[in-house]
Amino acid sequence: MKKTTFKLTYQSLCAAVLSVGMLNAYAVTPIENWQQPNGTSIWLASSMGIPMVDVHIEFDRGKRRDPEGKMGLSSLAASLASKGVLAWKDRPALDEAALGDAWADLGAEFSIGADDDSFAFALRSLTYPDVLPKSIALAAHQIAAPAFDAAIAQREIEKTIAAIKEAETQPAYVAGVAYAQAVFGNHPYGHVTTEASLKALAIDDLKQFYKTKLNPCHAKVSIVGALTHEQADQMVTQLLEGLQVSGQTSCPSLAVLPDPAKLTEAVKKDISFNSAQAQIMIGQPAMKRSDPDFFPILVGNYILGGSGLVSRLSEQVREKQGLTYSIDSYFAARQSVGEFTIALQTRPDQAQQAVDLSIQVLKDFMEQGPSEEELKAAKANLIGGFPLRIDSNRNLLSNIANMARNGLPLNYLDTWTQKVDAVSIEDIRRAFAAKLQMDKMVTVILGAQAAK
Repeated sequence: MKKTTFKLTYQSLCAAVLSVGMLNAYAVTPIENWQQPNGTSIWLASSMGIPMVDVHIEFDRGKRRDPEGKMGLSSLAASLASKGVLAWKDRPALDEAALGDAWADLGAEFSIGADDDSFAFALRSLTYPDVLPKSIALAAHQIAAPAFDAAIAQREIEKTIAAIKEAETQPAYVAGVAYAQAVFGNHPYGHVTTEASLKALAIDDLKQFYKTKLNPCHAKVSIVGALTHEQADQMVTQLLEGLQVSGQTSCPSLAVLPDPAKLTEAVKKDISFNSAQAQIMIGQPAMKRSDPDFFPILVGNYILGGSGLVSRLSEQVREKQGLTYSIDSYFAARQSVGEFTIALQTRPDQAQQAVDLSIQVLKDFMEQGPSEEELKAAKANLIGGFPLRIDSNRNLLSNIANMARNGLPLNYLDTWTQKVDAVSIEDIRRAFAAKLQMDKMVTVILGAQAAK
């Protein structure tokens, strides 16, 4: 079993802060990575100062892998897996209420969720000998034997359909759906869960998803807390015991998903909607989270529109022209190519003016890059705020899960501030030019017609 270790230091923290879930600021925490014989990969930051552990178990089984016509499968499976369990091994069946009571009695937390890229389990527990073994056993039971009760499934489907219908009355949701569909086209990132896709789901779909798609050999497990290497390895084995595939001798490969296609032309969508504010979204497919240009993009976007009221977009569109209360830009961090977006709201009669100015600001930024003063201020803020990214077990866990998901090196956090500090104006100009095509932007304006 191969093991690699890098040191993660907290020298940049100026004071030791201790509370439940907080890390010792002066601690030096090793991050280990190893693979179990069955293929499960584990990342561990062992921190013995506080008797607590946080665990994140992730599978590449999110929305982007939902079958065509059955969008919402992974999300519904995650929701129902928390609504009761069948009997398993020597443990009795528990309905939804009894399962909730069991976790409350332990004072532990367990959750299941799905997003665009992943399906994940999360456990938080004290590591006391009279608590942790019971938490692991209960989590293993819930992972292994969700009840998938048909009546509860129907209830959850109806609840989700009602939520979708409510969302369809909200301008931000309608604009977001139209924008995603225009940016991503037929790629799963552009697909939307609908009443029809939910009604197409059957209990057998959920059971098959669980039985065939959550293979431990694909699991990426991130752990932060008071466990040794041996304890963590044993815990992961126990947690995933119920998902083991009998007779499996090799790990089946996951299908390679294509990235969203680049846009071939500009797209503009004007959507009539009775709204006091026009919703505006501008963007296109841009980059994966694992892209080598991540740090130039991070720093550049912080200056352009990612830093709130002090950004270039905010200064030009909000402060100087008074066209919006807030405006921001972002590059979505996805496993497939994610979108670059500028988003704002404005008065319906000012919508086109706001669009034109936002695009001009972006164009000027791409051509000229930031000023030396902007770059210096951005670096200072990003580097100064770095301790907040790792100031608790959960924040550190989130960063380690990001490393696991995107194949980032084990010294990623140790070199984060140096990578930010090394970014130059030319790096930013080159990265933005490589990722964005100014003549092929999607522009969605919802609600502008309300002013007529």
